[in-house]
Amino acid sequence: MAIPDRPPLWALLGEGFSGFEALRLATQWPQLAALTGGSGTVLLCPGWQALELSMLPLQRFLGQLGYEARPWGIGRNDGNVPELIPRLADRAAEESARSGAPVALLGWSLGGYIAREAARELPEAVRRVITLGSPVVGGPKYTRVAPFYRLQGEDLDAIEEEVERRARKPLAVPVHALYSRLDGIVSWEACVDDREALAENIEVRTTHFGFGVSPDVYRIVADRLARDGVSGTAD
Repeated sequence: MAIPDRPPLWALLGEGFSGFEALRLATQWPQLAALTGGSGTVLLCPGWQALELSMLPLQRFLGQLGYEARPWGIGRNDGNVPELIPRLADRAAEESARSGAPVALLGWSLGGYIAREAARELPEAVRRVITLGSPVVGGPKYTRVAPFYRLQGEDLDAIEEEVERRARKPLAVPVHALYSRLDGIVSWEACVDDREALAENIEVRTTHFGFGVSPDVYRIVADRLARDGVSGTAD
């Protein structure tokens, strides 16, 4: 599948309507809070240059459903992927040891890619990964932030090759990849994982910045996390 260098301009302009998702979330909160919940730890991984605070709505939602939802504990996502992957793997191991069960990882945009790769490195500490508009192909190459990487002297082709190299080791835990054709930041084609046997691709209708407050996304997240038992064993 050919991947555009970046999402179309109309999708980028559509990001300005992301606030409507927050309004929908507020009006549907009572129904969302009544969804089937579960137990266990969920680590929330923010997107590129985002603070942990950006995951707060999801954290509160999951808390209401009975999960121990926690920030990933690393702070702002500065985009240093080679450093962040092992740090998140270490955090997952710490939380797994503390709770006595594997943790779930939920990542938005670049945070989702880092979550996938941490699970690839340490599958025994992770029971499930959910990614929201995350570029699983090409790194930043097929996103609107590609020019910023180039200005910093990054070789996007080399990053893409590294992403491909890492993908040769199959994932050992389920991954649910949510993507949207309305995404104005990441080309939706780069969010589709058609290589991993344990990957499920799920299309939603939201903007990139709407992923974190979309009630449709929340319903899918709740459903996939509820598939884990108290013991944290993935199906």
